[in-house]
Amino acid sequence: MAHAMENFCTISEEYDIDGEVGFALPNPLENLPDVYNDWMSIAKHLPDLIESGKLRERVEKLDMLSIDHLRDHKSQRLAHLVLGCITMAYVWDRGCGDVRKVLPKNIAVPYCQLSKKLQLPPILVYADCVLANWKKKDPNKPLTYENMDVLFSFRHTDCSKGFFLVSLLVEIEAASAIKEIPTIFKAMRMQELDTLRKALLKIASCLEKALQVFHQIHEHVDPQVFFNVLRIYLAGWKGNPQLSEGLMYDGFWKDAKQFSGGSAGQSSIFQCFDVLLGIPQRAGGGSAAQFLQDMRTYMPPAHRNFLCSLESNPSVREFVLLKGDAGLREAYDACVKALVNLRNYHLQIVTKYVLIPASQKSKNKTSKEPSEEENKGTGGTDLMNFLKTVRTTTQNSLLKEG
Repeated sequence: MAHAMENFCTISEEYDIDGEVGFALPNPLENLPDVYNDWMSIAKHLPDLIESGKLRERVEKLDMLSIDHLRDHKSQRLAHLVLGCITMAYVWDRGCGDVRKVLPKNIAVPYCQLSKKLQLPPILVYADCVLANWKKKDPNKPLTYENMDVLFSFRHTDCSKGFFLVSLLVEIEAASAIKEIPTIFKAMRMQELDTLRKALLKIASCLEKALQVFHQIHEHVDPQVFFNVLRIYLAGWKGNPQLSEGLMYDGFWKDAKQFSGGSAGQSSIFQCFDVLLGIPQRAGGGSAAQFLQDMRTYMPPAHRNFLCSLESNPSVREFVLLKGDAGLREAYDACVKALVNLRNYHLQIVTKYVLIPASQKSKNKTSKEPSEEENKGTGGTDLMNFLKTVRTTTQNSLLKEG
């Protein structure tokens, strides 16, 4: 009997992975049932409400709503995105240091109940703001930046459209490679080395195309605006001195809870290829390994399960090493090099969009060095050390040096 991983239709159905958009939510809903109109109204008008200083007042006046009318997965995902955006806006408001440490129960209770149902944390996660926060302008035209828009943003000029959509388009481009996974496992089982080699080269090509898409970020996202505006609303309450004890979810938990903000570490796509290629990102028990392990709890459960299932399958790396075939080794290394190149580029992006703006901001302060908080990722990590560790682990997985 063929293994489940050898059939993409089985993978798609069992693990909620779409043939076109991969781990992204295909064709997200744009509106909730009418009973949730007050939630939608706030989420759609966040920029004006934050600017006018009326956001918190509007949130505090909301009625407590039941989540019982959210009957299907797409409406639940939209509601999680809506409540996540409202929560981030409520906690951080204009980003001037006036931080709220208690989320009112009229929003906290339904948000936590919904999060429990979806098995996601009650904070804006990557699966919300990137994977479910998009629409096509013209449904008959292709998935291009020009034909897409985000559903929600925080400020009128926060670059959220550019940041979220470019991240999504990188995901979608890389997702084409998931379709090669069944071919890889079947080729290994059947000992078809040439088929395996070609599938690995296709994966490398998909990852190279994803890197080209990543370049669009320079066109659509301004470093100063990203650092000083959008990044405020992506920050979480774990490892964040502004909310050192976490956030109180009034009416649901007695104690404050700590959760990481949205982060590329919560993307399933690159962890997927690390697992497939046997790159030991989560080995050794270091802080980077622990962070990646923790980030799996911020992924939709079906995607989490997919990564676990991949880990339980035969090792592609060991198979390639065992066969000693030069062409196979080259194809495997092409995949690893493509991941190294993506991670090198990510380091360049972080330098441009976080480290340099942080350094410029610190010039206006008495201290000359950017604060520890400013150099942290939105997920709460020491950003550069984390990314360099991940990059180095990837590079060390090459079968041939250089």
